Amino acid sequence: MNEVVTSLTAAARQLEAPDSAVLKLAPEDCLEFEAGARLGGLSIAYQTYGELNAAKSNAILVCHALTGDQHVANVHPVTGKPGWWQILVGPGKPVDTDRFFVICANVLGGCMGSTGPASINPETGEPWGLDFPLVTIRDMVSAQARLVDHLGIDTLFAVIGGSMGGMQVLQWAASYPERVFAAVPIATAARHSSQNIAFHEVGRQAVMADPEWCGGRYLTKGCRPTKGLAVARMAAHITYLSDPALHRKFGRNLQDREQFTFGFDADFQIESYLRHQGMSFVDRFDANSYLYLTRAMDYFDLAAEADGKLANVFMGTKSRFCVVSFTSDWLFPTEENRKIVHALNASGARVSFVEVESDKGHDAFLLNEPVMFDAISGFLDGAWRVRSGA
Repeated sequence: MNEVVTSLTAAARQLEAPDSAVLKLAPEDCLEFEAGARLGGLSIAYQTYGELNAAKSNAILVCHALTGDQHVANVHPVTGKPGWWQILVGPGKPVDTDRFFVICANVLGGCMGSTGPASINPETGEPWGLDFPLVTIRDMVSAQARLVDHLGIDTLFAVIGGSMGGMQVLQWAASYPERVFAAVPIATAARHSSQNIAFHEVGRQAVMADPEWCGGRYLTKGCRPTKGLAVARMAAHITYLSDPALHRKFGRNLQDREQFTFGFDADFQIESYLRHQGMSFVDRFDANSYLYLTRAMDYFDLAAEADGKLANVFMGTKSRFCVVSFTSDWLFPTEENRKIVHALNASGARVSFVEVESDKGHDAFLLNEPVMFDAISGFLDGAWRVRSGA
């Protein structure tokens, strides 16, 4: 119990005093939300790794996925675990911090120091809750652009991300083509599918059905919808894996017993695993942020900006792209990634495509996948040679 209380206290502290740098925009520096709101004084929490060179030409922006945050390559201040992409980002790694200046920001609407529904509304002195305006992927990227401006960087050498992070990469290339030299969208899509929207709705309904959600005012009332959020996480986590990966790791093995209990305890290892995933998640993530970020993914449809023609989004772009997908990813299947590649080809963009043979499912982009590592390393090396004129 003490560990849980400590974790909750640590997570709450990250909302207003995160263990990372924070850009605090001036009250008069307002961000125009796609939903129509206009807010100033926003906070953007971020981490940096490596050194920015004198020409400010070696900056790479890493965009995190739905349940990620800015702690991409350092020990997480709440969980104490390694950074979520430390396998890819660091000295001598594919995104080499001995060569590149790496930036990762907690997205707008998040809960690790960037302004979101758990932040304090300056007009009321209480958490925003559902009064916070709906956030879109474009809004997230607009906030990140303010951060890049603050750091004095005109053009990013590369923008990299997987899943929701990949959506941000595509939005960067669409909104700021002149500021993105290279783009690496991984395991993503140019719009959210109806199936994925359905999965998200199940998760949101699980959260909102929890009596402790209190219409989104749980922080004001001193309670938290932990059970609903845990169920949402459990359901979502299944979509990140593949059947072969689940079978290899768990099969039908029983959890700490030799026979069925003929009840509803966690008889199977997979049940125990999912329950652990759910409960550990609620220790570090805000329930309303989960609602907001899943909704942002649902609303994402890049082609809608160009009368339904995705190729038109990238027409005339000078950015170069490396698109990566995984054979067992049924959440963002190769077919969706190929649509991006075809649109880029039709627009005349420079694009390479790698489909990685893997049975690990959607989460493969976060795991040890040497083919992905080699593809990203080779792409960045080639792009750097072009950029530097070597």
